[in-house]
Amino acid sequence: MSTVDVTTLTDLASRALGGSVTAANDELFAQRENLIRPEAPVFDPSEFGHKGKVYDGWETRRRRSAVRDPEAHDWAVVRLGAPGIIHGVVVDTAFFRGNYPPHVAVQATSVEGYPDPEELLRATWVTVVAKSPARGDTANVYPVADPHRFTHVRLAIYPDGGVARLRVHGVVVPDPRLLTGTVDLLAAEGGGRLEECSDAFYASPANIIAPGRARNMGEGWENARRRGEGNDHAVFALGVAGVPRRVEVDTSYYVGNAAGWVRLSTVDARTADPADPASWCELLVRTAVQPDTRHHLALPGAVAATHLRLDVYPDGGLSRLRLWGDLDEESRRAVRRTWWDALPEAHRAQLHDEAPTAS
Repeated sequence: MSTVDVTTLTDLASRALGGSVTAANDELFAQRENLIRPEAPVFDPSEFGHKGKVYDGWETRRRRSAVRDPEAHDWAVVRLGAPGIIHGVVVDTAFFRGNYPPHVAVQATSVEGYPDPEELLRATWVTVVAKSPARGDTANVYPVADPHRFTHVRLAIYPDGGVARLRVHGVVVPDPRLLTGTVDLLAAEGGGRLEECSDAFYASPANIIAPGRARNMGEGWENARRRGEGNDHAVFALGVAGVPRRVEVDTSYYVGNAAGWVRLSTVDARTADPADPASWCELLVRTAVQPDTRHHLALPGAVAATHLRLDVYPDGGLSRLRLWGDLDEESRRAVRRTWWDALPEAHRAQLHDEAPTAS
């Protein structure tokens, strides 16, 4: 992963994936919940409230004890929306110039179930970003090398100050115990991810595999208006390999700028080369779609796949794309092995009955 821009990986902490800031020791000036908002922070220089300047971020009061204790710090705990392996953390201090923390650190833990904040504080935490310098009004990027799957992170700021956003970029590792029956093979919260696209001028196609329904046009994929030949496309790696059964193509909120037609193709990278155009097979023939509509389409005769290509003709927007299907046995075994191998030892010790068999 050293050659990969970690910021292109899924933000495991994002509120869009269901992340939550479950606790913080102080949030006098600005609420902790702002840390994981998916949109970029904004700033209004004229906006003041009863407690002072209003910031789009998390801001604590001035910590006087730091004079006596250089390790004194404020902290916030985030439950990841999608547990996974962290490859990098971004501590974005946008617009915090005279009130940012000069140093930060990040810890992580993996726990079973849904513990409350007090239980979390007693969990086994490991350091994934050692205490490091931070700059104001900057998206500070810190690489992470720990190979384990985590469910929560703890951001520490030394000694106090403000952080606009916390991004925890990595690879989702789904819990195989929850992958029962027919599932959305493409879902971001299950590990689906965008691999490449032809155009993301207004918004990225990564948005269309996010949980829930889009609330407006800004939460989908919108490309620029195509004036020449050809069409736009996006290629996704499925979160889990499986056999597609039905697809949902949602153009909600796209009224005058929805795609005119869509086409879907798949490939199984376990048996073929995705880089070879001849390896791809048609899943859904070029099909007309309507503006502002959820289209539900059956996919009879589909074969197992690991990747999906979406073609829109000639261009235009989508709100959401769902690919419902069933895991095949090879995929089910691989998902369980990946999950088990990535669990920290303390978590694995609680689940010895879930260990994969040798077969």
